[in-house]
Amino acid sequence: MTTATVTRVLPAEIRRSRITGVVLLLIGLSIFLLFGLGLEGGLTTKFGLNPGVGSQALRMPDLTVPTRATIYLLSLVSIFLGAAQIVRGFKRAGLLIGLVATFFVLAFLAWAARGKSFNLLGILSSSLVSATPIALAALCGVISERAGVVNIGIEGMMLMAAQAAVVSASLTGSLWVGLLAAILTGMLLAAAHAVLAIRYKVDQIVSGVAINIFATGTTSYILSRFLRDAASLNNSGVFRPISIPLLSKIPIIGPIFFENSIIVYLMMLVVAVLHVVLYYTPWGLRTRAVGEHPKAADTLGVNVFKVRYINVIAGGAIAGLGGAYFGIGSVGRFDEVMTAGKGFIGLAAMIFGKWNPIGAFLASLLFGFADSLQVKLQILRVPIPSEFLLMAPYIVTMIVLAGVVGRAAAPAADGVPYEKN
Repeated sequence: MTTATVTRVLPAEIRRSRITGVVLLLIGLSIFLLFGLGLEGGLTTKFGLNPGVGSQALRMPDLTVPTRATIYLLSLVSIFLGAAQIVRGFKRAGLLIGLVATFFVLAFLAWAARGKSFNLLGILSSSLVSATPIALAALCGVISERAGVVNIGIEGMMLMAAQAAVVSASLTGSLWVGLLAAILTGMLLAAAHAVLAIRYKVDQIVSGVAINIFATGTTSYILSRFLRDAASLNNSGVFRPISIPLLSKIPIIGPIFFENSIIVYLMMLVVAVLHVVLYYTPWGLRTRAVGEHPKAADTLGVNVFKVRYINVIAGGAIAGLGGAYFGIGSVGRFDEVMTAGKGFIGLAAMIFGKWNPIGAFLASLLFGFADSLQVKLQILRVPIPSEFLLMAPYIVTMIVLAGVVGRAAAPAADGVPYEKN
């Protein structure tokens, strides 16, 4: 006798699938209405696929496409995917939205650079660089919150680490000393946050805000009191790009991933290591257990306090590395509040990536791309204020967090102090 198994689809899932399909349809129509409607024929857009002078990557021909036909094709494919999502639904709706969002960006770039040339490889490369501090802030949040400790003091940790990096490197003449000072500064502030949140059970939001305020005031005072009139203390220099032999010669991929400064390479290494540690090691299992159900973890012999201390302090080291990017990774000096909210954007990327290292990294690339895009479009003199361009990734984030793809759920014990009986 054969028993038929009937899979019941919840009404909420059907509704979410249909809403996603409607959103995809609207994006497809927007591509046509905003960029294709009224566009004159005969125009072409050239996408540059080669790096600038000095790169070791092999050259390849640029991509030239008919502007109007490309926009129409991207619009039709997006509309088709939206209709298919409404009719049958796809399990990986997030990937589908990401694909259609990419189509929207490509259509926009084809329209913005119509009759001109746009260096696509350049913006992809600069996007990775711009995403570096955001990704490091997001990874700091991931490792801390996976253990159940909310850390919104990342901005302050990065800010103080940036100043420590510049001053240390200026005094010693060694960028490596500056990098070490930044990491230690981040760990020190994270340790203070850990003691307040874990031992004394201070509200974790309040503790994080206190660190941000302390860092802003302290760095501003040191800058105005000591660094403005002493150029020798605020002139560290920056890490130069390092080309990885052989890998840097790969077309497109080489210039993007293998011709960067040491901090960018360390960021990518941290993403890979943190992913492996969290999901493929006993320590990662303990971390996730402590973040989800600390009482059960304690019952099984896991030292909840130790796990949380180590993860928060390790997160501080990652935040310190992110702070070093601003001082000795890109500018070579310290300016007031130079982190410019990247720590908070990193927290948004963490949530967007659903507390997953790779997801947080990909979300950071979105913000980095927006940063680079508004700079590049000013060169093309696109008649759109750059402020509106910067809004795009935040709007996408709000749509995702509102539940179009699926609600982002924090670890169950995130932000909850543990009381050992």
